[in-house]
Amino acid sequence: MTGSALFPSSEQRLAWTNRLTEMLSAAELRMAQGSVTPTFDRDAFAAELAGFDFDQPVAFEQLLEWTLAQMDHGVVHMTHPRYLGLFNPAPSFPAQCADRIAASFNPQLATATTSPAAVAIEAHVAGLLARRIGLAADAVGHFTSGGSEANNTALICALTRSEPDFAASGSRAFAGQPVFYISADSHLAWIKFAHMAGIGRSAVRLVATDGAGRMSADVLERAIAADRGQGCVPVMIVATAGTTSAGMIDPLAACGAIARRCGVWYHVDAAWGGALAASSRLRGKLAGIEAADSVTIDAHKWFATTMGCGMFLTAHPRALLAAFNVTTSYMPTASAIDPYMTTAQWSRRFVGLRLFLSLAAAGWAGHGAHVERAVELGHRLAERMREQGWTVANGAELAVVCLRPPAGSVTVREIVGRVVGSGGAWISAARFEGGDVIRACVTHGETSTHDIDAVATLLERARMG
Repeated sequence: MTGSALFPSSEQRLAWTNRLTEMLSAAELRMAQGSVTPTFDRDAFAAELAGFDFDQPVAFEQLLEWTLAQMDHGVVHMTHPRYLGLFNPAPSFPAQCADRIAASFNPQLATATTSPAAVAIEAHVAGLLARRIGLAADAVGHFTSGGSEANNTALICALTRSEPDFAASGSRAFAGQPVFYISADSHLAWIKFAHMAGIGRSAVRLVATDGAGRMSADVLERAIAADRGQGCVPVMIVATAGTTSAGMIDPLAACGAIARRCGVWYHVDAAWGGALAASSRLRGKLAGIEAADSVTIDAHKWFATTMGCGMFLTAHPRALLAAFNVTTSYMPTASAIDPYMTTAQWSRRFVGLRLFLSLAAAGWAGHGAHVERAVELGHRLAERMREQGWTVANGAELAVVCLRPPAGSVTVREIVGRVVGSGGAWISAARFEGGDVIRACVTHGETSTHDIDAVATLLERARMG
């Protein structure tokens, strides 16, 4: 059997698989030694892309070479050791292997009938992580496309639990405007979720911070009382464990206590900071998370899986069934353990294998060491910049360092533009407590002290003009 372009023979597949592995290994070496930022000719690329009209097939090796060339030059290299940007770390090798396995078998995880092993593996990992952060023994969870889906799930659960008729009647079921509370420094995707849930963007209450980037518990409690006095219906408090701009952790225990007193759903968005649970030394920073009704964790952040691997964990299994239960005649079963019955997704990829292989290969201790090392490198960068007269605005307790240059320097955004433009590192500008800061976050498991020192040198050069 000779095979075809879409379904080559076994021999052809093996040859192409080996060839692709070689090409990717070479690309990784080029990337680590090259520019972090794209070196991209948009006009030339557009012309080449237009040439793919699909009227005639193209030789497969030519296609692979062309695609890798575009990745070489057409993306910010988040797998570069001097990428100190957003929470998009280089993926672990076990996670990369998991993607290959999942792609080859391509299981459909909508039901446990069609993919019993895959569904059980994901549920096992979610359950262990839920217990690791302190949720009840019967806590459950599932994998999502990312933190946005997981956080949206929390809102739907909160609305449904607050007013059971929400499932049938939507926001009309509430006696007043349903509202929920997030830190002013939280991820503003929550505004989208309010819109999508049909309660309106005005339902989002942005709670002021305490002057150090953490949600003010006092302001939160007063806001809830004021809303109730005006006839609104508070349904959820969201605390953040690892804010995007500065890596700050809201007062988790205090927020949980307020949620219990007020009888509202308590969600912790630990998309990034949740990985602290892997570290025996640092997990205490998440004290109070165990009181959450639900938690978001992105495995593709500090757990270093490949992209698109979020998690939703909850202490209330029945809440998921109440929010997402549906029956059909064409699905193999209607069991409560079937993911299509308890999640927003229907067709689902086997993304949980990424975290399973990573945790099984390294254990909690291995992941904990990964997290601790990133924090130590963040401290190193903070100390290097303090020695040069810079100010560390956020304290840099975790792996995010927010910097302000000494007086007389060019602006923050000019410094960022110069560093990024050099191709030697990738950092970003952010807002923290009313002012611009330079945000640097250690995300790569192979970033070295030499890389950190090189970034410190780039920053100092850039700020002097």
